[in-house]
Amino acid sequence: MIKRISIPLVLLSVLFISSCGVSKKTHQALEQQHRDLAELYQKSQVDLAESRSRVKSLEDQLEQERKNNASLKEALARLQATLDNSISNTSQGNANISKLVDEINASNKYIQHLVNTKAKSDSLNMVLTNNLTRSLSREEMKDVDVQVLKGVVYISLSDNMLYKSGSYEISDKAGETLSKIAKIIQDYKDYDVLIEGNTDSDPINKANIRNNWDLSTLRASSVVQALQNNYGVDPKRLTAGGRGEYNPIASNVTPEGKARNRRTQIIITPKLDQFMELIDKAPETNDVPETE
Repeated sequence: MIKRISIPLVLLSVLFISSCGVSKKTHQALEQQHRDLAELYQKSQVDLAESRSRVKSLEDQLEQERKNNASLKEALARLQATLDNSISNTSQGNANISKLVDEINASNKYIQHLVNTKAKSDSLNMVLTNNLTRSLSREEMKDVDVQVLKGVVYISLSDNMLYKSGSYEISDKAGETLSKIAKIIQDYKDYDVLIEGNTDSDPINKANIRNNWDLSTLRASSVVQALQNNYGVDPKRLTAGGRGEYNPIASNVTPEGKARNRRTQIIITPKLDQFMELIDKAPETNDVPETE
């Protein structure tokens, strides 16, 4: 808990001591102490507000994951209800009923496996996000936005931090931030990484760049090559893509909206082959004679 500093009391003390005939040097020292305490108090208030904001963000993410888990449980309950209804209405022989029960049980196990896999993925995403957020400085957080949406981690980087003006060359000041992101990527080797460039709607006017499609793709390619060449990320995990001006998150009418749209997103997802492996494990459904 941050202790509130009673500035009026310090000031009153300074005035009292001054009235008692203290030296000018002592008086100035007390005034400097008062200014230092006031500055410390102000900084403490700012730090407290930032801490509360981060706690609120984590609470919102936790609530979203609870809702996702509830939806999966509802799907499992509906499947169980289907099983109960099928058993109660069937007039077929015990062999068909047994076969139906086996298939439903197999489906239940598969769904539970998917639920457990998603829960594990969500937990890893939460840890990944928290680790990255803690590694970034307050100044870096102004140009970096980290979100988890539908099980995917999105790291959005502003173009004024990443690139030289009107260029796809990465600026010197972006190096430290990219190194921290690269460390997170290296720590989670079971994830693939898509780098996606985005621009505003203003046309590009460069001899060697035809349009915003080119600019967004070249910027994404610059980030991919930096992650590979400067920070040792396996290029097999990396994909570069550009979406030009066609994936805006704000209106291009205002300068503020254009600034938000000029961004590069680092999208961290579970490997596609692992997802396909889960699909292959789905139980086969054999034809069962319909019941009357």
